[in-house]
Formats: sequence, C-alpha cells, structure tokens
Amino acid sequence: MFDPEEFVENKVRWLKDEVGGRKSVVAVSGGVDSTTTAVLGHIALGKNLDVVFIDDGLMREGEPSRVSKIFEQLGIKIEVRKVDERFFAALKGKTDPEEKRRAFRDIFYRCLGEITKEMGASCLLQGTIAADIVETRKGVKTQHNVLEQIGIDAVQEYGFKVVEPLKELYKHEVRAVAKELGLPREVFDRRPFPGPGLALRVIGEVTPDRVEKVRKVTSIVEEETAETSCFQSFAVLMQDRATGIDAEGDRNYGEIVVVRVVDSVDAMTAQPTRLSWESMKKIEERIVGEVPSIVRVLYDISPKPPATIEFE
Repeated sequence: MFDPEEFVENKVRWLKDEVGGRKSVVAVSGGVDSTTTAVLGHIALGKNLDVVFIDDGLMREGEPSRVSKIFEQLGIKIEVRKVDERFFAALKGKTDPEEKRRAFRDIFYRCLGEITKEMGASCLLQGTIAADIVETRKGVKTQHNVLEQIGIDAVQEYGFKVVEPLKELYKHEVRAVAKELGLPREVFDRRPFPGPGLALRVIGEVTPDRVEKVRKVTSIVEEETAETSCFQSFAVLMQDRATGIDAEGDRNYGEIVVVRVVDSVDAMTAQPTRLSWESMKKIEERIVGEVPSIVRVLYDISPKPPATIEFE
C-alpha cells in the first residue's frame, strides 16, 4: 500500500542527493502535480530553489493571481513571467494536435532555458507523473513535460537537467502526498488541467480570440459543476460551425462547444459523469447567453477508452 509519509521522507532525501548544492528552478502551473513538486523541492533545497510561473496566456481565468496567492500563503516566493505573445506566435497556423503539443513543448522549455540561465540554475524540477510517461510511450499523445522518454537531451537542447520527483506516481497518489505536505484543499482536490492549457481545448488554430472564448466557457462549466463529484470538467471549442438563431430571430452561423465531465481515479481510464438535465440546461443557457458567438452546446458521453479525457 502506498504510504505518502514514507514517500515524502524518501523523496526529500533523494532530491538532496540528486540535486546536491546546485541552483534549481521549478515551474509551477497551479495544479497539484507542480505545486507538490515545488513544496517537496522547497523542503529539500531551500534557498537553492526558485519558483516560477510561466504566464503563457493559455491558463484558466485568473490563474496567475490565484497561483501567486497560494504560494504566498505557503510562504514560498514565486516569480511570474508573462510570455503569452511568444506562445501564440509558436502556435500560429498549427492545427494538428501533436504539432500543437510539440510547438508548445519547445517554446515552454526554451523559455525555461532562458530563465534557468538567467538565475544561474542547472536543474529544472517538474511535476511529471506516471500517466504522462505511459501515454507518451504508447503513442497516445505526446505530453509536453516528457523529454527523456522521447529521446530529447534537456541538458544539450535547453541547458538544464530535468528532475522529476513524482514520475512513478499516479494522480490519486500525488493528491495523497499533497495532503501529507499540508497543502490546502483547493490544491490537492483541484481538477486537472493540461500542461498546454487551453491550446488543447481549441480545436484547430489557437488564436487569442478563440482562447478567450473557451476560457470563458470553461469558467462557466467549472462554476456550474463545482458541487458535482467528478474528476474533471471543462469545455472544448470546436472548429466546425452550425446554424443558429440570434436574439432578434435572424440567422447566426455560430460556433459549437462540447462540454465534458468525467469520473476517474488515475486518469488512465474514465467514465462520463451523469449530470442532471437541470445542470446541463443551466450550463447551456449560460454559455449561449454569455458567449453570443456560440449557438450549440453538446455533452460528451464517451468513456476512456476509446476516447481520451482531453480532445487533443
């Protein structure tokens, strides 16, 4: 049986041995994986660890300020780097999911390479977990935070050594470690969010306008399912369009959104959550009412497998 207390003790000792006295950086996103990694690193490395948040413009609504507040409460200094223009430039014109993932991964690590060099660091701590590695190895999809397993030498390519203290754990085990470390419920119970963020929830080309729409819709879905027992809830902006009717009764050839809510333990399998009709109708009414360009809202009932949790 997994023992989170024993894991923390062993991993702190391992980090001290693995990193030694070298200066390190940890990139956090606000999720349980990266936050747990940062706290473990802080315990093991102390002042030799710098915490950074890459504001790529692809996060949930209000995420930079939320993450900053959490780390302030934890007593850990964090630096926010706003680099959204670089990410949108890297994703421009790309529509294939794997191409988008690779573009995100490259600009993400190039930004971190510049930051580690600037800070005099030689190691990067990151919250890679077992599910990321399994899906990448099997060719399901390339996770942005997996390098070694696909033959990329981070030291040679980006200028730092990657250190992954959680890579043998699955999501439910990471949550247990987070609780053991005393992290707040809003961290250890938080629903997962993909590393490349809303770039994977915009089917087709990623533009600031399309990301802003799916950010708003995601916020609505998360608010309306806040009390729902589920693993993850989000929305996807489709590339296709459908005919609708606007408030004046005129034709509105608008956009389509798919809502996805699933139950899972380790993210390796998942089942669609049975929302009540009242819940689904409230979500639809808010989306169409608050984002006028959207004329149709669908609910995804696909399990994993054959589907994946995210669309891309």
